[in-house]
Amino acid sequence: MNTAPDILVLGLGPAGSCAAIALAQNNFSTLTVERKKTPGTPVQCAEFVPALIENMVNNLRDCHVQNISSMLTMVENSTPDLMADFPGRMIDRADFDAKLAQEARKAGAICHYGVNVRQITKDGVVILADKSRIAPKVIIGADGPHSLAGKAIGSTNQDILETRQISVPLLKPFESTDIFLNADIRGGYAWLFPKGETANLGLGVVASDKARLKDILSSLHERLIQEGRIGARVLNHTGGAIPAGGMLKPYGFLNNTLVLLAGDAAGLTNPITGAGINAAVMSGRLAGEAAADWLHSDLDAPENYQQDLDDLFGASLARALKRRHEILSTYANENTPTPDQLRASWIAYSEYWAA
Repeated sequence: MNTAPDILVLGLGPAGSCAAIALAQNNFSTLTVERKKTPGTPVQCAEFVPALIENMVNNLRDCHVQNISSMLTMVENSTPDLMADFPGRMIDRADFDAKLAQEARKAGAICHYGVNVRQITKDGVVILADKSRIAPKVIIGADGPHSLAGKAIGSTNQDILETRQISVPLLKPFESTDIFLNADIRGGYAWLFPKGETANLGLGVVASDKARLKDILSSLHERLIQEGRIGARVLNHTGGAIPAGGMLKPYGFLNNTLVLLAGDAAGLTNPITGAGINAAVMSGRLAGEAAADWLHSDLDAPENYQQDLDDLFGASLARALKRRHEILSTYANENTPTPDQLRASWIAYSEYWAA
């Protein structure tokens, strides 16, 4: 393992792979380390991406499972509201991550799997679990919501959503993302996303309600079984943390080492929807380009990177964060949000987009 690469990328999800591709294509020595032994596995994702991501990622069609055309939102037990124009794709996330990582390797990045980072020192030295020490010129933290790179520079996600998801047989095929808004699902929502012959059924809640995830999901599962939409057999379990506090400062310095954050590590996941793949792809590429600029002696590259992220995601993240704070505030003094307040917190309704 190169102990002094130009770039060390932490994490080989979409953000890390896209950063590595951009850097390796510019002929920088690029080392990546990923704690998972296999790219994208286990899957911790609902596996929906917007249709426009096809313009940014090669070979997305190879990971495509089915099209999404619309969104159905059910508030409490009301009749679902249809958002007819909501184009997207359900993908095989493990295959998606593996193909991006393969593209990074083909570009020239050196990729290591099953490698855990133990510590990042104040001098920018990355110490691995086997006590190896790596001293890169730039560190790109694409290592998720609990990023060690972010912790090293004091940019950490404080507001976290906890999620739980199961994969189940789909008895009635459909092409919508089904959303369930309920006052009992505090700080989040539940979803049923079709994926060919199966579906992803899950939900996210505020971190303090993590212990309730299993019971709420079991109740929704049983309800949808009774409706004849899905089967009882659970094919797979997954879950994980999602940042919900908005964008962090995406760069810092450890002595002379520049640290850039991308994807979840930079807090770019939407605080309302939890969507983060698109932002991971875009921010990963931008982080790679910023690192290249920095190594070419552009001292403004880190600040320009932050500005680029703000231009792309700042307004949407700020709106989502505002709506999240509004809906959470309704739980004060043991109150619960009304159906109208739940609607105002979700992207399918005009109230969400109001000033």
